[in-house]
Amino acid sequence: MMVAAGEIFAQISPSTLVPTPSIDWEALVPYLLLAGGGVLLLMIFSLVGKWLSSSFASYFTFAIGLATLGSSFALWRRIGDEGATSTLSGMVGVDRFSVFITGLIGAVVALVALLSHDYIKRERLWGTELYVLLLLSATGGVIMAGANDLIVLFLGLEVLSIAVYVLAAMHLRRSTSQEAGMKYFVLGAFSSAFFLYGVALIYGAVGSTKLSYIADFLEAGSLEKDGLLLGGFALLLVGMFFKIAAVPFHAWTPDVYQGSPTPVVAYMASAVKAAGFAALLRVFVAAFESYQGDWQPIIYVIALLTMFAGGAMAIVQTDVKRMLAYSSISHAGFILVGVQAATDDGVAAALFYLAAYAAIAVGSFAIVGMVAAGARDSNADNTGESMGESMADSTADSNEATSENHIAIYRGLAKNRPVLSAAFMVLLLAQAGVPFTTGFFAKFAIISAAADARSFWLAVFAMISAVISAFIYLRLLVAMYLPDQQNTSESSLEKPSILEGTVVALTVAFTLAFGIIPGYLYDLTQEALIALVP
Repeated sequence: MMVAAGEIFAQISPSTLVPTPSIDWEALVPYLLLAGGGVLLLMIFSLVGKWLSSSFASYFTFAIGLATLGSSFALWRRIGDEGATSTLSGMVGVDRFSVFITGLIGAVVALVALLSHDYIKRERLWGTELYVLLLLSATGGVIMAGANDLIVLFLGLEVLSIAVYVLAAMHLRRSTSQEAGMKYFVLGAFSSAFFLYGVALIYGAVGSTKLSYIADFLEAGSLEKDGLLLGGFALLLVGMFFKIAAVPFHAWTPDVYQGSPTPVVAYMASAVKAAGFAALLRVFVAAFESYQGDWQPIIYVIALLTMFAGGAMAIVQTDVKRMLAYSSISHAGFILVGVQAATDDGVAAALFYLAAYAAIAVGSFAIVGMVAAGARDSNADNTGESMGESMADSTADSNEATSENHIAIYRGLAKNRPVLSAAFMVLLLAQAGVPFTTGFFAKFAIISAAADARSFWLAVFAMISAVISAFIYLRLLVAMYLPDQQNTSESSLEKPSILEGTVVALTVAFTLAFGIIPGYLYDLTQEALIALVP
């Protein structure tokens, strides 16, 4: 047997062996930072966690987020010199589109890490689970942004989603948090099944899951019957619409946003939404470009429904978290308008909107979390209990979760916390699309892209929807700034900590700076083109 095996191996020439795929390690640095950072953080706390301070995990995650952002700048410059490439046998694309989304996710991770530090202390959620899951979920988002293959895209989707399911349910003393995690998990599992079945139909029609091959195959007109392909389009869209919370696949959003820990909601509204739109743009605008006439009408209708349904439902809410959840749905509809345009300007407008809304969402939910904590402190004082006793001896049901985020809590907030209220005002006005904020230019760019693509009615409906949605934010502004007998007391809301104040200050500064001078950021989005390199 040994002689026979030796003869067989002797007959194998080097040319008959399958070549090992070349790996561009520099291009994989963001992936390694996020995934390796999560694993390393878990190992550190498993081995020497009892000797480390509670703030170590937060600062470590913040550093990983900044390092990811820094590596994105380095890759951006390299692509400018050498052009877009791919690695891992063409499975992962390295273009400025994926690098832009990677940098955006890295920045969100850094901000959410700072925001989570004080939240974990207030809620007594000791441990590193939130930070580890945050880094692993961000890894999945980055994979989605750079995926050049539908199977790789699905793997990234699952890595991102599974971690977020656990993050949504991690507040064990809140039944609403566990309910949110269960709802998100069950509905997310269905959407993943739809997506995977869509991948199977695409493979059956084209014979490959590689995006560059699919794009060339469809452009060449080699497909005689497109029934499987169109079915695959529909199922892929279902999976992606769920991830971006587009109507009618949005039902999970208000309940999950209301029940999940506030830093997790900030991450979901920004990074998870960015990853979902990155996948939608990469697959449909780039790979399925030659079939625009088949999928654009679907995006058209869904964009309309999402804009108007999100805005209309937000108006009637009294819980601020649910209000911002429906507002997030409405913003997703605006971004879909840019996707529907399916042009370079449409992609650039969608990327600008994603960056603008990421900062707005993180800053807004940071303030909502601080106000909710103040409301709980006030309730505990009124019943003669301390905050610690209230947290340890009782569980929060849905009524408590609603009361601490009720719009009535914001009445008179400007009188006691003028700086915090001013920051919230800037972020709310940006969501409404007021000039000199990023929200205004984001909406303007989206509507312009739709008009240039000759989707005139969609552009008109987008403008009407923006006017309707403005009422949402005016309600909050009226509650904060108009005199009222039920003012927020001085003791019910402490001054923001240094970390929370830093997060709010950075998001407000970003919103104003690129609202007044949007050219630099928009130029970056114009250069962030999708390139499907084999």
